[in-house]
Amino acid sequence: MEREKVIQLLKVRKRRLKKFGVRSISIFGSVARNKVGRQSDVDLLVEFEKPVGLFEFARLQMYLEEVLGRKVDLVTPEALRKELRETILREAIHAV
Repeated sequence: MEREKVIQLLKVRKRRLKKFGVRSISIFGSVARNKVGRQSDVDLLVEFEKPVGLFEFARLQMYLEEVLGRKVDLVTPEALRKELRETILREAIHAV
């Protein structure tokens, strides 16, 4: 799935994403670099307006997998591994 297609699919669902409490979503990883294989997942960095629970986080992940038709790895900035944080934040492309 191409980067621009992912961004488009997320943008048209901005209102629905807000209902999940999403402040912003950025793409990183293979999709951000446009180096996607058939089995590639979609790596998304999500920021919430306020803290959300595990069930709401899981519901958002399932919704995004349905929308994008691929497995989604969803992560918050706080959960980024220290050794990967700088690289991920540098390559992240804002979508919503």
